[in-house]
Amino acid sequence: MAFGWIDEHAELRRRAGLVRTLRPRPAESPLLDLASNDYLGLARHPEVTEGAARAARAWGGGATGSRLVTGTTELHTELERELADFCGVEAALVFSSGYAANLAAVTALAPHGSLIVSDAGNHASLIDGCRLARGTTQVVAHSDPDAVRKALQTHDGPAVVVSDTVFSVDGDAAPLARFAEACREHGAGLVVDDAHGLGVLGAGGRGAPHAAGLAGADDVVVTVTLSKSLGSQGGAVLGPARVIDHLVNAARTFIFDTGLAPAAAGAALAALRLLRREPERAARAREVASELHARLTAAGHQAVRPDAAVVSVRAPSPEEAVRWAAECRAAGLAVGCFRPPSVPDGISRLRLTARADLSEGQIERAVRVIGETRP
Repeated sequence: MAFGWIDEHAELRRRAGLVRTLRPRPAESPLLDLASNDYLGLARHPEVTEGAARAARAWGGGATGSRLVTGTTELHTELERELADFCGVEAALVFSSGYAANLAAVTALAPHGSLIVSDAGNHASLIDGCRLARGTTQVVAHSDPDAVRKALQTHDGPAVVVSDTVFSVDGDAAPLARFAEACREHGAGLVVDDAHGLGVLGAGGRGAPHAAGLAGADDVVVTVTLSKSLGSQGGAVLGPARVIDHLVNAARTFIFDTGLAPAAAGAALAALRLLRREPERAARAREVASELHARLTAAGHQAVRPDAAVVSVRAPSPEEAVRWAAECRAAGLAVGCFRPPSVPDGISRLRLTARADLSEGQIERAVRVIGETRP
């Protein structure tokens, strides 16, 4: 029977407690949201939603084609200019998603004969980029610059080191400056995914590379998403102009994909301008993360100290993680639930988002509910 093996896989997932289901959410919800990636609380900000509506009215519901045909509007180029200026780089290129941006950066910058050194904790989009690239990938220990050096020493040709800046599972930050030092010792490039750093780290939320003193470096390429701190949709690659020009000509997820919808570009641009005007939002997101961590650990939970806005709480097992998250939801609190294979170490967790717009009362309520529902 066609696809008969699917039933066997479904049963194995059920036994392991790894079944995933879609849960459509309503436009308005009574739940306290600590599950989304809306770090700055901008997804519903009036200026951001109006930016989306204004763009849709002006440009229509879709981009109408690939970026190289009809999918590049004046709005896209305006967003790219302002992203590059904000993050301190020469140029930017907008994609339909952060996933597509990562696939583009890794595959286009790791041709046949090159070496990709990939951190063991990297996001699935970077991992898939490594799989699709024509270079050879070597996975190294998590956040270990010495392991990066050893890997680079084994290769004489072109090489690139690939890493998240802030890892999405535990919220820990990569040692970017030390990674860059290791790369420069061997003439390698550095590609970093700042999905969880943009809007949270760096001066006014300019990102982890900016905080590490790497913004504008000619050997560093940064990918970002517009769907987290900027509350919109899409992604971008930031870096030297010659790298961006190369992606326009070589990145398949740019050449063959329909451009980002104008509404998403308009929302992202409005959010970026708002962040420029209110840089304190970035600091507040970090403050909320630290407060959540302090209160959770004081209550006896095993929580990982956050380097940005992700707070991770360990769960005893995949099944109990699912049950814990469900009981939190029943008590009015939405939290993320990370289980294998989403977690590289096999340890299941609740994942909390420290949003800049959370009040002290909401922080207290979240910690109380997590404690009351603990397995």
